Amino acid sequence: MNHTNNHHRRSIRLKGFDYASPGAYFITLITYRHACLFGEIRDGEMELSTLGLIVKEEWMRSIEIRKEIRLEEDEFVIMPNHIHGIVWLVERNNVADGICPDIEGVKNVLPDFKGARRAPQQSAFHRSPRSLGSFIAGYKASVTSRARKELNIEGIWQRNYYEHILRNEKEHERIYAYIESNPVHWAKDEENIKK
Repeated sequence: MNHTNNHHRRSIRLKGFDYASPGAYFITLITYRHACLFGEIRDGEMELSTLGLIVKEEWMRSIEIRKEIRLEEDEFVIMPNHIHGIVWLVERNNVADGICPDIEGVKNVLPDFKGARRAPQQSAFHRSPRSLGSFIAGYKASVTSRARKELNIEGIWQRNYYEHILRNEKEHERIYAYIESNPVHWAKDEENIKK
């Protein structure tokens, strides 16, 4: 049996883009096998399970741990089997003293591809500290750790994540509206395996 291709992983990241660059990133994390672990939608409102509450608490706790990110509660939604959120990465020199600008001060760093930084050369398995990937890995690990200890649950997340770089304020407004209305549209959601 040939195992040479079993460990080949295709990246879904934008080739050459530095995901430690300041800016806004719309991310989606999906549960393993699309299992509805985080709660259920009733009358267009999400009712969180105990695991869903952990997912929410750990998301907001991330800003206490990682000073290079900004998260806004209204730019985040938990669905039965996935989450969406906007992650703002800020300039590292803005967080050197533990002081992070408010979200309005960060919005002027929406990346423009003409001026986007190229990623430094690194191995396929190296994750830059203070990058989007580093944040996602830490967040998933903290939820998994608490779920294991408090609920005896394992295997929460699908491998990897989806991201979209927000390029301008119009895109930010469109994604914000999508996040806000996501529970109302659950019946038609592509992640809803029961539709």
